[in-house]
Amino acid sequence: MLTSRAYDGLAKLLEALRAHDARIVCAQRLEQLAEQQARSHVRGVQSRSGEEGEGAESDRLSVPARQLLKFSTPRDPAQLAAFINLRVLNPEHQHWRRGIEAATIYTREHGDLKVPFTYRVPGRHDPKAETEGWPATLAGFPLGQWTADARRFNARGDMDTDRIAQLEKLGMIWSHFDVAWEEGLAAARGWAEENGHLLAPLDATCQGYRVGTWLKNARAAARKAQEIEQRRTQGLPVESSAGALSDERRQQLEEIDPSWCPSWPVTWQRCFHLVRLHLDAGEALPTEAGQVLRQGEDLGRWVQSVRLGWDQLTTAQQWLCEQVLGIEPATEDEKPLPRRTQADKWAMNYTAAKQFYEREGHLRVPRKHIERTVGEDQEEREHKLGAWINNQRSRAATLTPERMEQLSAIGMRWT
Repeated sequence: MLTSRAYDGLAKLLEALRAHDARIVCAQRLEQLAEQQARSHVRGVQSRSGEEGEGAESDRLSVPARQLLKFSTPRDPAQLAAFINLRVLNPEHQHWRRGIEAATIYTREHGDLKVPFTYRVPGRHDPKAETEGWPATLAGFPLGQWTADARRFNARGDMDTDRIAQLEKLGMIWSHFDVAWEEGLAAARGWAEENGHLLAPLDATCQGYRVGTWLKNARAAARKAQEIEQRRTQGLPVESSAGALSDERRQQLEEIDPSWCPSWPVTWQRCFHLVRLHLDAGEALPTEAGQVLRQGEDLGRWVQSVRLGWDQLTTAQQWLCEQVLGIEPATEDEKPLPRRTQADKWAMNYTAAKQFYEREGHLRVPRKHIERTVGEDQEEREHKLGAWINNQRSRAATLTPERMEQLSAIGMRWT
């Protein structure tokens, strides 16, 4: 017969055994909840992420997770709580976790998070899966759609700050317009690294990207921003600043090349830069067309055009050419004779016709007749007077009354 003391001890032992059994049952149930559910035997069943037929393997517990669920070993309570919250209480977080994992690998491989909308993680049999280090658990994950959804959720204000921080740490670009800007900026950097400047011609490309057109649009946006700033300075109203280049983006381009948006034509600035590089290399200033060609530009021809067109340059351009390149304007002897206008040509032919009339007494000039005259500069000139007279007669309807009167005075017959 048990004594009262022995009975109390046995009761405490049974209570302890019940509590221990309860903890074991609870642990077993937690393990069952955390473990993946049985694979569906119905073909075509899709997972939460929209992937078909690969949910069982992609959601399989990792080695650290299996170690964490061994309740017979010590574990970090905070880590265990976070795991249960992710896998048991809030299983929808699993799609986010896989997206972050895929985004991290993509950023590591491509250097950015500019994921095409149709992009999916390479499958297990894709060679890229092994070369780029994609785990089998992410095979087929729709990373492009996941990234687009993240932008949409953030725009609606439905994304937690911690998730925003995770994506921004990976270089997330929230706006589609910002994505397009970053793509163009990356192409501009690549083109500048190869060519030494950012004065690309309109048809320039970088790895298939039309960087020349992109820069042209950026310059137009920069000039619009400058016009808006001038209007504000003058106190004039500004209807809209849409399409104007921001100070931040202008600074990004100036860090690549400070002269990317000159006040004069880009072609002029590009040739100036190439001539300067030519001189910095210890070469002589090219002065003849065809002498030096760089990046498709004839530097000698450009130098000639600068010297001959000196008066058409701005003060800043003249200073750059003279002080930086050592170019001087052409002398009067070097300048070509001005081109004759149509009025000048008519006047010289009329002088020849008048000379013929004064010598012959009429203006019945043979068709192939050549009349020679000597100008004030003592230069002898030849005029196809016969053809010119016939042309004036056939164009009588378009001649001014003054010219018709002049020709009639020297014996011109109109019929």
